[in-house]
Amino acid sequence: MKYQGSKSRIASDIIPIMLEAFSKNNCEIFIDCCVGGGNLLDKIPHSIERYGNDSNEYLIEMWKAVSNGWIPPKIITENDYYNIRDNKDDNKALTGYVGFALSYGGKWFGGWSRGKDNKGNDRDYVDESYRNCVLKQFPLMKGIKFSNKDILEIKPSKKSLLYIDPPYKGTTKYKDKFDYEKFYEWCRDRHKEGHIIFVSEYEMPDDFKCIWSKEINSSLTKDTGSKKGVEKLFIL
Repeated sequence: MKYQGSKSRIASDIIPIMLEAFSKNNCEIFIDCCVGGGNLLDKIPHSIERYGNDSNEYLIEMWKAVSNGWIPPKIITENDYYNIRDNKDDNKALTGYVGFALSYGGKWFGGWSRGKDNKGNDRDYVDESYRNCVLKQFPLMKGIKFSNKDILEIKPSKKSLLYIDPPYKGTTKYKDKFDYEKFYEWCRDRHKEGHIIFVSEYEMPDDFKCIWSKEINSSLTKDTGSKKGVEKLFIL
């Protein structure tokens, strides 16, 4: 699913690293603590017990519904988009889908998606999203358990591999300020409990070891275009 900050472009690089650690350390559960558009969790083998968490309640209501077989409408108009935005609680699952999948750049209600294809024709983003999500991705998300928690509230009872893709420090202004020092301590506490911690970030404290990196062109906004950044995977 289209989602700002998606790890779809690096999933094939970092998933094998994490699955090797999962097996080597006899983990029982794979937890994606910031599941977002599910573009990493959908590639984790179904034989593994999978959990997805996110702080956006509408997104999680969508994933819970998808996991139980829900399918969004095939036709959604621009008027529908803004009506759903203004009445978010009427159907939280649908709000989660429309708010990301049909928004410009996959940004939460960042504006109705519109644009041209290579031939100059209007792109049908509604149809593209339906085919990419409903026909391809959503079947892969069935059987996953989802939760709507703050990262700091996640405390697994079984030995788990926790993958966290937090707001990158110093890159974007967020509505709710992210406390990085508390996050680092939370990671250390979970590590002391025996869990395996992986974090995607540009930089982390020295006790987190960078085990993979790759230069990526990052799409930003309509106005700023794109810039290069070095994606890194850290382990604790």
